[in-house]
Amino acid sequence: MSNLGPSTDRPALAREVPREVPAWLRGIYAGLCLYVFLAALNVLGAGLGTFGSDSDLLTRAFAFGANPFIALMAGVLVTMIVQSSSFTSALIVTLVASGEMTLGTAVFAIMGANIGTAVTGVIVALANVRIKRNFRRSFTAALMHDLFNILTVLLVFPVEWLTGMFHERGYGIFTRLAAWLADLIGLEEVARPSSPIKVITAPIVDAANWLGATLMPSVAAAGLFVAGLGLLLMFTALVFMVQNLRGALLRHMDGLFRTYFFRTDARAYGVGVVSTVLVQSSSITSSLMVPLAGAGVVRLRRVLPFMMGANLGTTVTSVLAATANPIAAAMTVALFHVIFNLTGTAIWWPLRVIPLRIATWYGRLAGKRIRYAFLFLIGVFLVVPLVGITLTELFMRLR
Repeated sequence: MSNLGPSTDRPALAREVPREVPAWLRGIYAGLCLYVFLAALNVLGAGLGTFGSDSDLLTRAFAFGANPFIALMAGVLVTMIVQSSSFTSALIVTLVASGEMTLGTAVFAIMGANIGTAVTGVIVALANVRIKRNFRRSFTAALMHDLFNILTVLLVFPVEWLTGMFHERGYGIFTRLAAWLADLIGLEEVARPSSPIKVITAPIVDAANWLGATLMPSVAAAGLFVAGLGLLLMFTALVFMVQNLRGALLRHMDGLFRTYFFRTDARAYGVGVVSTVLVQSSSITSSLMVPLAGAGVVRLRRVLPFMMGANLGTTVTSVLAATANPIAAAMTVALFHVIFNLTGTAIWWPLRVIPLRIATWYGRLAGKRIRYAFLFLIGVFLVVPLVGITLTELFMRLR
C-alpha cells in the first residue's frame, strides 16, 4: 500500500491541476493568427484580382448595365471576386471618372458591392462548421451583415429605379440628392492613402504572388493558385484563432469587449466605422467579427450595429477615390454610396430587431442542419439573381 500511495497521487494531482498557458503567450499567439488571417484575405483578393484582370472579367462584368438588376449583380460578382467592397467602389468611381461607366449603371453597381462584401463573412463562418454552437453564432453574425445589405437594397433599389423613370436623364431620387451634394462640396485633389493592413501583410502577399508566378504557366492560372493559397491560409488561421479564443484569452478579452468596445449599440456602431476606416476594408472588419461572435467574445445583439458602422466606414474609400478623380459624376457615385448606407442605418437602426430575429432564426436552422447555410448561398447568389434579371428584362420590354 505504501508503494501505491505516492506513485498514484502525483499523476492524479497533475491531471487535476493542468498547467495553464500564460495570458501573454496566448496574446502573442492570437496576434500571429490575426496577422495570418489578414494576410490570407489580402492574398485571396490579390489572386482573384489577378485572375479577373487577366481575363478582363472586372470590366466585362459591368458591360450590360442598361438593366439595373444586372448592374447590381455585377457589383456583387466583382466584390465576391476581389473580396473587398472598398476595391469595387473605388473601381466603379474610377470607371465613372474615365467615362467607361454611366452614372445610372454605377449607382446600382455600388448597391451590389455592399451585398458582395457580406459573402466573406459566410465563408468565414463555415470554418466553424465542426463546432455546432460556434457555427450557429458565427453564421448568425454573418447573416446580420447580409440581411442589413439585402433588406436595404430591397427598399432602395425599387425607389431609385422607379423614380429614375420620371427623370430626363434617368437619375433616381437618391442619385439626384447625391448630385446636389456633389455640387455643394468642393474638394481638392488628394492622393489615395495605402491601407496599413496591406503594408504590413505585403511580404506574405508578395511571396504568394511570386510562388504563383513561378509554379503556374499563365497569369490567370497563377491568380487562381494564389487565391486558393489565400483561402487555405484563411481557414487555417481561423481554426487556430477560434481554438485560442476558447482558452484563457477569452476570459481576459471578454470583459474588455463587453464592458467597453461593445457595451452599447452606439459604441459598437462607432467601433465599426472607425475600424473600417483604419483598415479600408469592411470585408476584413466584418469577417473578423464573425469568429469573435462565434466564440462568444461579442454578444450577437451588438454585431448588427457594428456591421452597420462597418458599411458606412467603407464608403470613405470611394470618397477618397472621387477626390483623386475630381469629376462631378465620380463624386456623385461616392456620395450615393454614403447616402445608401446612411439610409439603411436610418431605416434599420430603430427596426434592428427585425434583421436580428431573422438572422437568429435562420442561424439556428443552419446550426442544426448545415444544408441550410448552403441553401442560403444558392438562393441569394444564384436563384434570386436569375429571377431578378428575368423580371427586370420583362418589365423593361413591356414599357
